[in-house]
Amino acid sequence: YQITQRADFFEEEVGLETTLKRPIINTRDEPHADPTKYRRLHVILGDANMSQVATFLKLGTTAMVLALAEDDAAKNNANGVTSTLASPVAAIRQISHDISLTSPLLLEDGRTATALNCQWELYAAASAYIESHGPDDVGGEVVAKEILHRWESVLAGLESDPMSMATQVDWVAKLRLLEGYRQKHDLRWGDARIRAMDIQYHDLRPERCLATKAGLETLVDDADAEVAMTEPPPDTRAYFRGKCLQRFAENIVAANWDSVVFETSNGSLRRVTMMEPERGTASHLEHIFDQCQDVDELLTALSN
Repeated sequence: YQITQRADFFEEEVGLETTLKRPIINTRDEPHADPTKYRRLHVILGDANMSQVATFLKLGTTAMVLALAEDDAAKNNANGVTSTLASPVAAIRQISHDISLTSPLLLEDGRTATALNCQWELYAAASAYIESHGPDDVGGEVVAKEILHRWESVLAGLESDPMSMATQVDWVAKLRLLEGYRQKHDLRWGDARIRAMDIQYHDLRPERCLATKAGLETLVDDADAEVAMTEPPPDTRAYFRGKCLQRFAENIVAANWDSVVFETSNGSLRRVTMMEPERGTASHLEHIFDQCQDVDELLTALSN
């Protein structure tokens, strides 16, 4: 919502580049849905989180900040105004090197604030927003309450003792691992072994991943995660796509966000579009999948 207010914002924080300049938001016009109704803010700048708590907070706090922006409520926190960074991209780089959490960030009005100061202001604004507008836009009461609780807890922990967050915040967990190994073997920070561990922390192979040795708190157990690998969520169009892949994989030529292409029994191709993210759910289609034995029957039922 600030793009129309500041021309320099578009040049620095929003753009098409995804590799060299790394803006915060990529503007590629791919809504993956009905373009007359939807637009997508592709946030490309973010951590490769291994911590489930960090991932939960990244998505949850982003949802809350977007809700604030949509209702133009970000300027009205408990202190009257939410700080605006003078140069967000530069501030992100500055924050990424600041393990003390005390580096002053230049604000648009000439003042300075730390990253924690800015986070506390956003937290206050989000809390006030949920209190006044309700939690429906951020997953409902249970989810909103957990986001705010976790957000406050992590900020308080980082403020009092960053290392106390080693089971929840990735950079703290990684720092603890690397510092322990570095001291044990009397290594410098630039040592190749330290650099290798930096990457190996994010290795997705369980037997190689250092994050699995960091004692990170989990929110989802392995059994639920394994079920989610094969069972699509029932309340979005992913249900239709996932069930089609389960039942009729040999007849699927292509599947993406907004369509599935089938090969019928006579060799012709049929595309089924999914332009509405909240259609194609279990409530819409479960009875059809129960009745259909092959792709031809499915396509006929969908046409009726």
